[in-house]
Formats: sequence, C-alpha cells, structure tokens
Amino acid sequence: MSKPFFSVIVPAHNSEMYLSKCLLSVKRQEFTDYELIVVCDRCTDFTGKIANDYADRVIITDHGMDGLARNAGIDAAKGDWILFLDDDDWWIHEYVLTDLHKAAQILPEKVNMLCFDFIWKGRGYAVNVPDRMNIAVWSKAFRRDLIGETRFPAIQFTSDKDFMDEIIKKRPVCYALNQLMYYYNFMRRGSQTEQHAREDEGK
Repeated sequence: MSKPFFSVIVPAHNSEMYLSKCLLSVKRQEFTDYELIVVCDRCTDFTGKIANDYADRVIITDHGMDGLARNAGIDAAKGDWILFLDDDDWWIHEYVLTDLHKAAQILPEKVNMLCFDFIWKGRGYAVNVPDRMNIAVWSKAFRRDLIGETRFPAIQFTSDKDFMDEIIKKRPVCYALNQLMYYYNFMRRGSQTEQHAREDEGK
C-alpha cells in the first residue's frame, strides 16, 4: 500500500450518537488520498462497531485520555500530513482535504503547518491565524516531520495546549487558509469539555 498524503486521526470514547456524522464528513471528501484512523479508547457502547464500518484502521486502547489516544494514532499514521478530528465534531464540507492538499502543493516546502477556521457552537465563528494561534490541534494540519517525536502528555484537559507549546518551540512555518472547515460541537452532553465545566462549577 502506498503512503497516503493525509492521515486523519479520530480519538473516540463512547460516541455512538455522534461518530457516524464525524466519520461521514471524512468519507465524503472529494480528495481521497488519505487514511482514516479511529482510536477507540475505553469504549463500552457501539462506537467500535461504527468505527469498523468507516475507518481504514481501528485501534483499541485503554487510556481514558484523548491525548494518549491521539498518540496511538500518531504512532500508527503513515501520511505526510496529520490531522486530528474529535469524535463529536465534523468537517463542514467535502473540499476540506482538497483545499489543504492544494495549499500544501503550492506553498514552499518549509511551510509545515496549515491553519483553518472553525465554527464554535454557540460562539459564532473563530479565526485561526499565525499571530493569534488557537491551541486546538483539530484546527490545523501538521507535516509529519514537524510533529516528529512530540506527543500529547498524560493529562486530562490541557493536552492540546501542552502539545502545541512543544510544537511552537520548534518555530513552525504556518500558513492560514482563512477558510471555514471545522464544526466544533462545543459542550455536547457527555463530552470531556462539559464534564470539566461541571467539575469547575462544583468547586
């Protein structure tokens, strides 16, 4: 099997209500030179079955942390570029990979991170630009060699920030597409974000 251009990594935990929409947003992409890796982490519902219906590879883990599940995906990924997609979010149109591929082909090789815009549920639009970098890893595409040996830490709620802090130390060359591509299903019931918010409210 030839090496894909993109590796799309989806960490999933008991997301049977949302995962089909998430994975369908990948499978309907016009650009097809990608692999879809779903990491099922401590799943006790039908998440694993849904993943097997759509993914190129399904990895079973027992971490209980999105970051460590993403690490398993990174270790398995074969693509030149790596993207992260959360199990309850989705890409909003079928040209996401097409547009990212075009940018990667046209831009100088030194560009090793592509940033794109997203919708934040209940908060309107959010723009992702190099001088105002959002920490969310799912709003970016990374060259494999930029990630290198960098991995997410074994912490529950700020692994994106810690991962991006390490990436920024490498002084990535980022290009902002200024295109709306991602729907962030903020605070969906049962998500880690919601659970964290509830814990904070209880303090």
